[in-house]
Amino acid sequence: MSTQHGGGNRKPSTKAVSGAKPKQGGDEDAELDDVVDETSEAEEAEESQAPARPKANPRKSAPVRKTAPAGKRPAGSTRPAVKKIAPVKVKQGTSWGPIALFTTVGVLALGIIGFAGWQVYENGLSWQDRADRIQGIKDYRKTDKALVDQREHVWGPQTYNMKPPVAGNHNPNWQRCMGDVYTAPIATEHALHSLEHGAVWITYQPDLPADQVETLAKKVRGNDFMLMSPFADQDTPISLQAWGFQLKVSNASDARIDEFVKALRQNASLEAGTPCSNGDVITETGTTPRDLGKDGGGTGMGN
Repeated sequence: MSTQHGGGNRKPSTKAVSGAKPKQGGDEDAELDDVVDETSEAEEAEESQAPARPKANPRKSAPVRKTAPAGKRPAGSTRPAVKKIAPVKVKQGTSWGPIALFTTVGVLALGIIGFAGWQVYENGLSWQDRADRIQGIKDYRKTDKALVDQREHVWGPQTYNMKPPVAGNHNPNWQRCMGDVYTAPIATEHALHSLEHGAVWITYQPDLPADQVETLAKKVRGNDFMLMSPFADQDTPISLQAWGFQLKVSNASDARIDEFVKALRQNASLEAGTPCSNGDVITETGTTPRDLGKDGGGTGMGN
């Protein structure tokens, strides 16, 4: 059997189609075989007419792919924009702890240095310098030297222009001044002799409030070369006397009282080293002097 094709007569192919089922007879199977044969012949014709492809040279390497130099992007290429992330700034609070510590240490150091310097300065001052610094103090050693030089021991009552006096002729017997607090007036003539020995005599008006009297008494009790008594004729509530010095104040809490005592107790003495306890010492109150030893022929020129 021959089939007409566009290029002439060709013999039907007897090549079995891969995967085809063997013919079992019948017209439908015959027609299917003819179609398969024609398709195979057409494919063979196309293959014979197609030009042969050159064989690849196994030694020839594949073309090198060009890459962009480091740091440069190839022309035409785009890199996705990178969003810059701003650094997060962490605000730290002020560390007050160390600051407070260093400040405290600095203040303490300055305080210690200042206190040491103050002590050196204070220790370098004479008692006269310390007395001169007391506001309101009267130094009769500078203003009335003749008064200060009056220091004779005499019997009987004496007259004084100053109330209370800070110097002048006085009784040979002194008032005991071993921290004695007298609640009644005492003889000025005996008190002045105590000043000559270096005592500080605190006087106050009789109507001074009791709490202030007690404040003064606490400064006197138990302190040698100190004595205290009321004095009716003075012009201020409180007056302090040392030989040649006087300070008048209005209140027992006045800080100058302690300054006066510290500067002048024993330092203002005209008879350094003479005590307030032995000899013909007077412990009685009353404004009339007691002439102990006069009847025994004393001269009145004792200590």
